[in-house]
Amino acid sequence: MRKLKMIIEYDGTLYNGWQIQPNGRSIQEELMKALLQLTGQKITIHGAGRTDAKVHAFGQCASLEIDCGIPTEKFPAAMNSCLPNDIVVTNAMEMPKDFHARYSAKGKQYEYRIINQPYPSAIHRNYAWHLSAPLNRDLMKEAASIFRGTHDFSQFMASGGDVKDAVRKITRSELLQGETPGEISIVFEGNGFLYKMVRMMVAAVIETGLNKSDKSQLSKRLSLQETCANKWTAPPQGLFLNKVYYDEAEFCLDTPGTMV
Repeated sequence: MRKLKMIIEYDGTLYNGWQIQPNGRSIQEELMKALLQLTGQKITIHGAGRTDAKVHAFGQCASLEIDCGIPTEKFPAAMNSCLPNDIVVTNAMEMPKDFHARYSAKGKQYEYRIINQPYPSAIHRNYAWHLSAPLNRDLMKEAASIFRGTHDFSQFMASGGDVKDAVRKITRSELLQGETPGEISIVFEGNGFLYKMVRMMVAAVIETGLNKSDKSQLSKRLSLQETCANKWTAPPQGLFLNKVYYDEAEFCLDTPGTMV
């Protein structure tokens, strides 16, 4: 038996998220179907994170145990021959027996993409949140910087989250300019993320950019001095899981927020 780690890129538009569920297609199910076709075995795979419906990934990681003759270096091509074209295995590597895609992870990087212009984008409609009202990017940059550090993110977890400890460390939270003036990305890196936490942080940054909230209100919410009854969540299609880190030193750089 070999323990493998796969790196997976996918367009989540047509899927109900990563995890297998009774109704609707999932990324995990499609990968397991491909494995069954390749090996004749029903193999369970474990993902580093459970992305929601319509959320995308450039660098999702998954681990599995496999007993077949396909060389590791040829495994991505073999998998891709059995997968739909909106799911691609980009790399595979053999790992120690105790490796687990979720429990061995030290951190993740998420990116949220926004189109801020009067008209929507026909091309990017499934890959960004369109906002027609002008956004104050200086205020958004200030708001994003508040998330850096170790905090209790209870106020940024949607109902349905099942964790007991909501303390997480965010090492990077910054705005990046896209290829066109209307394109903005918000990038977050941290040692862990709660249920819909990234989308709720994005919504809070956008509220500030729309002058519907301010930096002090956000600080109070983050420090649990103020409860937010209306936990606004950004739509899923703008969210990408970019990377999963298995070496803590790779992401614990405390990168300052910048607009480039």
